[in-house]
Formats: sequence, C-alpha cells, structure tokens
Amino acid sequence: MVKYLEEPLSAEQLRKLLKKLGMVPAALVRTNEAIWKEKYRGKELSEDDLIEAMAGHPKLIERPIVEKGDRAVVGHPPEKIRRFLASF
Repeated sequence: MVKYLEEPLSAEQLRKLLKKLGMVPAALVRTNEAIWKEKYRGKELSEDDLIEAMAGHPKLIERPIVEKGDRAVVGHPPEKIRRFLASF
C-alpha cells in the first residue's frame, strides 16, 4: 500500500501509473478539491502541467488506485476493484 498523501508520487511515478491505468492526466485529477479550484480551475494546462500539479498536491489524485504488475485501476465504483482483482 502506498500512502501517497504522506509520501507523494513523483512526476515520473505518476507518468508510469497513468500508463498502467491507460488514462490521460486530466482523467485522474479531482477537480472538486479546494486546491484545484484555488490554483488551477479555468487555466489551460498541458498534460505535464497536470502531472506536476498532482505531484505537488497529491490530494488532487483520484483514489483509491489498485495496482498489480503492469496494470492498475481507479476503484470508483468499488466493483471495478473486484473485477480487476478477479482478472488475475
């Protein structure tokens, strides 16, 4: 288990995780977080900008994320985690 609020992921770790998830950075950002609304909402951000924002403010990363091998899934809804784990 990675407690990324205590030990934030680096930009490179986030890029690897996004690849495993098969997602673009914008799909992993929690846009309802206060930090998003205060610092980023309404701005035109590149994928690298979004990754740096998540690396700098880990509360912006959608959670939970389950990772196994070269695959990962965001656990919303929880059934996605069950299906993911059952596929191994």
